[in-house]
Amino acid sequence: MYNPGFNFVKAPMEFNKSTERDTLQYCLGATLYMPGTKDIREKVINHELPVTSFVMCCEDAIKEEDLPAAEQNILDTMDYFADQIEAGKITQDDIPLIFMRVRNPEQFKNFAQRITKRQADILTGFNFPKFNSKNALGVLRTLVETNARLGVTLYGMPILEGEEIAFRESRNQELLLLRNILEPYKELILNIRVGGTDMSSLFGVRRGINSTVFDIMTVRDALSDILNAFNRFNDYCVSAAVWEYFRAYKDDDIDDVIKRNFHNALIKGQDIVNPAIDGLLKEVLLDRANGFVGKTIIHPTHAKFVNAMFTVVEEEYNDAIQILNTSGGVIKSEGGGKMNEIGPHHRWAEKIVRRANVYGVVKNEDSVLNLVLGKQE
Repeated sequence: MYNPGFNFVKAPMEFNKSTERDTLQYCLGATLYMPGTKDIREKVINHELPVTSFVMCCEDAIKEEDLPAAEQNILDTMDYFADQIEAGKITQDDIPLIFMRVRNPEQFKNFAQRITKRQADILTGFNFPKFNSKNALGVLRTLVETNARLGVTLYGMPILEGEEIAFRESRNQELLLLRNILEPYKELILNIRVGGTDMSSLFGVRRGINSTVFDIMTVRDALSDILNAFNRFNDYCVSAAVWEYFRAYKDDDIDDVIKRNFHNALIKGQDIVNPAIDGLLKEVLLDRANGFVGKTIIHPTHAKFVNAMFTVVEEEYNDAIQILNTSGGVIKSEGGGKMNEIGPHHRWAEKIVRRANVYGVVKNEDSVLNLVLGKQE
């Protein structure tokens, strides 16, 4: 979308809401949150909204009195896209993955009774805020009932962000309960999402523009335990916390600002673009290292940075393919710079190949920067 002439080592795949779940869970990338009252129809049709997934929010992003208008706007938006498809003006592939963030279980149940099959055929699924062991079964059963009534597959994305998970004394039991509750519904769970901002607020803290969510110790501990519960064995895809800061420069300025090696600048903490984008990039680097895939964003200009950072460099990809194609033992990587243990590295290799299929393979870390800047290779 940003650099159509870029020469990938392995090009990213095309996908839509009908892509099988095991692949689709990796496809959300930078997921843009916006108020449910926002009209984005023309921007999508005219390719002016440069994201591959977005969430129309009926919770924190709107006032309670605006909820009826938000619900109607979401239904109207689904009808509009259905009209455009039926008129032959667009196809399903032209529409990003669209989700609705419900306000609470009761609102979700009421909304689920209103949505039609035609509208549901456009929507990809729902985000469930403040998801916990007390409300989980109710929303999951509503999801199953809605899919059965309409004959569709709408996915659920729980957001783990409440006191039960933020507070140490209840967290482990809560995560175990949630994992057991979700297991029968696993095929309908597209992502596990985390609420870094909500958890930070419980402790009266907020990460600064020059720090990451991993620097907030109480939140870092919660994120670690969430990954421990849901990222084991590659059972679920866990998406990273939102980055709260907007960048300060326009697109035209970026090429002039970046003057040094991209990867080294990230590792060494040197300036790259500006504090808002530098902080985002550094956090995504840590997200990726810890096993998160994808990230919530609040501004469309963040999308290309996040998605580019989840591409796979050629050396990693070759290692992964080598591991998956070897029956056992220990072998030297193709580049000769590392040891590949077939057993311990197998799940890592599976994840790398899935990421590579979705986001593409690039030559090296500098290629990630060229991809963002629109430079050819």
